[in-house]
Amino acid sequence: MDAFYERLDDDRFASTGHTSGPWSSESQHLGPPSALLVRALERCAPRPETMLSRVTFEVLGPVPVAELTVTASVDRPGRSVELLAAELAHEGRPVLRARAWRIVTGDTTAVTTGQGEPLASPHGCAPMAVPEHWRVGGYLTAMEWRAVSGGIFTPGDGAVWARPVVRVVAGEEPSAVQRLFTVADSASGVSSRVDIREWYSINTDLTVHLHREPVGEWYGLDAQTVIGPSGVGVATSVLHDEQGPVGRTTQSLFVRKR
Repeated sequence: MDAFYERLDDDRFASTGHTSGPWSSESQHLGPPSALLVRALERCAPRPETMLSRVTFEVLGPVPVAELTVTASVDRPGRSVELLAAELAHEGRPVLRARAWRIVTGDTTAVTTGQGEPLASPHGCAPMAVPEHWRVGGYLTAMEWRAVSGGIFTPGDGAVWARPVVRVVAGEEPSAVQRLFTVADSASGVSSRVDIREWYSINTDLTVHLHREPVGEWYGLDAQTVIGPSGVGVATSVLHDEQGPVGRTTQSLFVRKR
């Protein structure tokens, strides 16, 4: 199946092996389920004149490579600004929750400022190979990776491009926002400062702020991680598409020696 998920009915989805993370074949990388919840947010009482400006995910536990149920609702309706909610559950147990602000768009081109410099084009960057000590397959090989500097397999801050080579849901063309969210959770991996063979560095959440609608297939992460002295870290990134910066991400990290 050339997709992260197969739709079983309106709210039930079968996870494919493409969702599995680099740590276990039985649990998912957060990229695919984030994109699946964003798909639900896009379809929740849709309003084409709006855009998602902020999405926050709370990780309630490992997301299994299994059948999942998705729900979405409008928590706080509004004429110009709405608060949405979505949830991913396995066998009745919530594993991932999202809350999102949706804002009616308007023309602010006259005052647009501060977007920052674009990354080097992905088309001129070298592909990244998966090192031997990482688990090959699943999410890592369902994405195409190219390094600007550093990289997802090199400790330290880094900038990379990525794009999914499979669809989010089988038989559907994913939106640009869905494609972006398959990538956004990887900031902590792109800028990891520890060897995953010796340390846990697990994000408990993901927040994505967007200042414009993303476009295209390639999405870049210019990422940094800070680890404090008490087992807590923060990973941040500037999100790019090929036209330039599109938003920012933040993740809280649980850091421990294995």
